[in-house]
Amino acid sequence: MARAGMTAAGVAAAGVAAVGLTAAGLAAAGRAAAGGAATAPRAPSARTGPPGPGAEPRHRSPELRGFREVQRLAYECAEAVAAQLRPGVTEREAARMQRRYLAERGVRDWFHLPFAWFGDRTAFAGFRHPLQFFPTDRRLEPGMPFILDMAPVYRGYTADIGYSGCLGPHPLHEKLLDDLAAHRALILEQVRERRPLREIYLAVDRLMVRQGYENRHRAYPFGVIAHRVDRVREGWSPTLFGFGLQSLKGLAGDALRGHREGWSPLWSPYRFSDHPPRPGLWAVEPHLGFRGTGAKFEEILVVTDSRDPEESAFWLDDDLPHVRRWQDCPERGGQERDSREGKQR
Repeated sequence: MARAGMTAAGVAAAGVAAVGLTAAGLAAAGRAAAGGAATAPRAPSARTGPPGPGAEPRHRSPELRGFREVQRLAYECAEAVAAQLRPGVTEREAARMQRRYLAERGVRDWFHLPFAWFGDRTAFAGFRHPLQFFPTDRRLEPGMPFILDMAPVYRGYTADIGYSGCLGPHPLHEKLLDDLAAHRALILEQVRERRPLREIYLAVDRLMVRQGYENRHRAYPFGVIAHRVDRVREGWSPTLFGFGLQSLKGLAGDALRGHREGWSPLWSPYRFSDHPPRPGLWAVEPHLGFRGTGAKFEEILVVTDSRDPEESAFWLDDDLPHVRRWQDCPERGGQERDSREGKQR
């Protein structure tokens, strides 16, 4: 799965890799698919030390503005589609609505095509294999929670977002959304402390247990909570098992390089993620579940090698639906208190 033409074996491996192969498995796929095409542009390189006089703040760099633009476009799509959902709409129809909205606005490539999960499928109830993640004919009902998940590529920039909502009042779902705030704070804090990704993952696990929830991102193959995103060549790209071929090549290229250097583009509870945060852009998605109800957010975390704490890691954008929810009602989530409890030094 290098950034080049792929053999049949490499194509098949790429489809599985998009939902969480080990670093070694991804590396093997990368070797199988190796070719000679030009390398796609990389994510913003990290600057060593704090910015010098007159330097542009990192979050305003042209490179990061491109990622922020596509992430905002994806969240605008999620909000627009959520506003149109009605009883009787199926997951497949909701996924098509997302795809149509983004295609009308110029999206021609994907990290993965849109997903939609309704009811107990928001908690991945009974999921045993990757095909169960794809949209079904499950129909939305009044009071039913839903998750919209999409990963468009726009002008060569990639986003991967998750949006949780509900068709009417649902106190448990509201509580889940509130309690996600603590996880966003905890993840950022511990990434800035340069704790190993595996250790941060387990800290998120412990916080979920104290909150009384199940970790539902463990239901993803290999239990990933995050993966790296990058730039890809601009333009249309074919999809494989719902995942964009260009993006799969990039992820596999990262896996091959990381396998050699001792890091992984997948953030999991396993040994291949037992390393400090690697500079780059990470799509992070803590996913809470309780008795058939699930909720998550997914957004980009920027990691650099700066020695300045605030520059070393930051969320790409704080003007997102779930963040505005917590800002509009600060008592929701108690994120700072729960973050401190979750540190478990």
